[in-house]
Amino acid sequence: MSAAADATADAAQLGRALETLETVILGKPEQIRLCLACLLARGHLLIEDVPGVGKTTLAHALAHVLGLAWQRVQFTSDLLPADIIGVSVFDRGSQRFHFRQGPLFTQLLLADEVNRASPRTQSALLEAMEERQVSADGTTYALPEPFFVVATQNPHEQLGTFALPESQLDRFLMCVTLGYPDAAHERALLRGGERRELLAGIAAALSPAAVVRLQRQVRTVHLSEALLDYLQTLIARTRERADLRLGLSPRAAQGLIRAAQAWAFINGRPAVLPEDVQAVLPPLVAHRLQRREAAQGLGDLAAELIRSVPVPA
Repeated sequence: MSAAADATADAAQLGRALETLETVILGKPEQIRLCLACLLARGHLLIEDVPGVGKTTLAHALAHVLGLAWQRVQFTSDLLPADIIGVSVFDRGSQRFHFRQGPLFTQLLLADEVNRASPRTQSALLEAMEERQVSADGTTYALPEPFFVVATQNPHEQLGTFALPESQLDRFLMCVTLGYPDAAHERALLRGGERRELLAGIAAALSPAAVVRLQRQVRTVHLSEALLDYLQTLIARTRERADLRLGLSPRAAQGLIRAAQAWAFINGRPAVLPEDVQAVLPPLVAHRLQRREAAQGLGDLAAELIRSVPVPA
């Protein structure tokens, strides 16, 4: 099969994956598209919401429908870095230490309630998320491709949570919330039973190799100089505002480019448009930007930024 035929087949499979996910996670088409855009942009995803709205089910559905090997780690206050990364075990027969890989060595890692672990344990993810490798006992181990961290967290005001440090928050490309379902979809949930049980009867729509190919295709989506100017001005606005603690980092700016390319790709466009940047900006700034005065609240900061920068002609 030619490269063009492969690309067409992968795009068709991506469409089927979207349709399948929407039959499992009801009434959340935009959030599902953002999750897929995050993966195709080679980013990592943070899902923040109250318990019981489907955060873990969404992660399960993504792994199953995309055909990815996955592991779940329940983050607790007594979890240690070695419980995630792995540990060296002494083999008496060979008189040598052998590294036993932890659950981090998978294609999709579900870090459930990540903000219930201590900062020391949370930091165990930093190298893996940025460099897609793990260093242990002087040896570097590559992680599988694709490698996608989906972390869930409860709101900070709930008991038993630790705030994620800024260095780790910046490694999550997007932060999405699911919210409560509307009345019609909640009735369907009540009639349909446990959504996770549906996955057993659903075939995977993609494969790890297809996901990697799609990630490469996303990088080929055209980004004009005018769009780069627009994007750079948006980033600069966050650094100029006196009411914000920090502006967006260069890592966030690069992530915004990749996310906009992925959003354009999912919508079948060969080039990024301003609306693609605007669509992915809210989940990109949600966990990165904070106002200096907490009483002011965050508000719709992404909308403020979009209104403040003229769209290129």
